[in-house]
Amino acid sequence: MPLLDHLGITVEDLPRAVAQFDPVLTALGMERTDGDTGVAWYVDDETELILFPAREAGTGPHRHGTVGWQHLAFTMDSRDEVDRLHAIALAAGWTAVREPKPYTRFNERYYASFVEDDNGIRIEFMHNPPKPVSD
Repeated sequence: MPLLDHLGITVEDLPRAVAQFDPVLTALGMERTDGDTGVAWYVDDETELILFPAREAGTGPHRHGTVGWQHLAFTMDSRDEVDRLHAIALAAGWTAVREPKPYTRFNERYYASFVEDDNGIRIEFMHNPPKPVSD
């Protein structure tokens, strides 16, 4: 059983958000399903990310640092994958918050980038391989 079942995100403009999320989530191996009340992406038919239209127009965008959403981090298998997903996000209309780079304040292996969509939704692509075992 997965630890996380689903994540729902409310967006101002559903078609625009789908245009930004779809290339990224598809590149992450998720499968898209359009529904009556939103659009969802699945991985392994278990974990789901769902976009819902806002109930009230003009309530966005979310402002980073306010109460609520901070960011969602996706684990990548390599630094090259971080770079690849970052480029895919930018091509889909996301804004670079932080370009791909090492984050040595976490540890010497941590490499990540941060992007934000039109709704103020921030995601991170990160690679943090295990610390080598010393003999």
